[in-house]
Amino acid sequence: MRLSEDRGKPRIAVIVKGYPRLSETFIAQEILGLEQAGFTLEIWSLRHPTDSAKHPLNHQIQAAVNYLPEYLYQAPLRVAKGLFAAMRRPGFGRFCALAWRDLRRDPTPNRMRRIGQALVLARELNPQIAQLYVHFLHTPASVARYAAILRGNRFGFSAHAKDIWTTQDWEKREKIADAAWGVTCTRQGYDELRRLTPPDAPDRIRLVYHGLDLSRFPEPPVRATSTDGNQPKSPVRIVTVGRMVAKKGFSDLLQALAMLPEHLAWQMVHIGSGELKQSLQQEAEALGLSDRVEWRGAMAQSGVIAALRDADIFALACREGDGGDRDGLPNVLMEAATQELALLSTAYAGVPELINDGENGLLVSPADPAAFALALERLIRNPALRRSLGQNAHARVRNDFEFQSGITTISALLQMQGVRP
Repeated sequence: MRLSEDRGKPRIAVIVKGYPRLSETFIAQEILGLEQAGFTLEIWSLRHPTDSAKHPLNHQIQAAVNYLPEYLYQAPLRVAKGLFAAMRRPGFGRFCALAWRDLRRDPTPNRMRRIGQALVLARELNPQIAQLYVHFLHTPASVARYAAILRGNRFGFSAHAKDIWTTQDWEKREKIADAAWGVTCTRQGYDELRRLTPPDAPDRIRLVYHGLDLSRFPEPPVRATSTDGNQPKSPVRIVTVGRMVAKKGFSDLLQALAMLPEHLAWQMVHIGSGELKQSLQQEAEALGLSDRVEWRGAMAQSGVIAALRDADIFALACREGDGGDRDGLPNVLMEAATQELALLSTAYAGVPELINDGENGLLVSPADPAAFALALERLIRNPALRRSLGQNAHARVRNDFEFQSGITTISALLQMQGVRP
């Protein structure tokens, strides 16, 4: 093969659970950043997209997107071809031993799917792929790990939130041991993964905040300074953004809103969708909030930014979710800060790594709607406080959460494994 042709071949496979996803702008931002740094990528997704819209970021990404069979029965020929190809690979013996051990510990259809997807991935990956890089340490990392063992590749991972806190210790420990390197996006997550890292490899895990590409965000708008909840025709505008799942605390937020003084003038917009959509909307109606809460559903980032610019307060009541699930550091908090919004959230998960209470936002204890209501009322009544907190939040993101440093770190880790841009 001529050198010019060789340069055009993919060299890194990025494995994700679903692509594209409106809730995962941080992944799209990173993929685009790695492409701009000179890396050639191809994307492999365990699931097809479920969102009807796409972020502008996704349209800028050049990487080819490939989909593994979501359910093995839907693509039996691909799975069979993967199995026959795997039987001829030097890593097949270790793969079989590992897959059997994992199945005994986790005898679920989900585990079988990941093994089958790995067989397909190992066969269909371009031979020029030098390394696998996977987002999320739970099911996507299982597929990447099995495929890497079959192919004799190394893999690196980026761990985030649910994948850290809902995966069993034995699985996290073994994946970290097999990985070339791993990064995670909060200090809390970093400490958890370091606890399980081999003693002879203390630097295998790195703390890398997602940060934001600030060039994608407009300068903050000029907001009215007199809106204080006393003018019914000029209500204070609250916005919240996130998937409708338990860890986002939207039920706590609705209860807090219901505790506000009845005469206080406010309106709230929610952006996002998810499994709790119907129950949350029913709860809002039962609490008498239907005429004050607008449900906009999932939106592309341009729509999110427009809503942030039109608001006075950003509120997100993070808490522990189902099965110990929790957030990392929600990117939308940083996005709200780019527009100088006053931030109100909880002292939970990675949120305090961005917000210093009383300095660039307000924090209350998680799962405490009464405390959230008091802090929300304080912000509604005090436009000067909102302005001060918003300006400080904007400065904090600009000074400490610019995404290029994370791209530099991940680029260096990829190059340590011999992958050059």
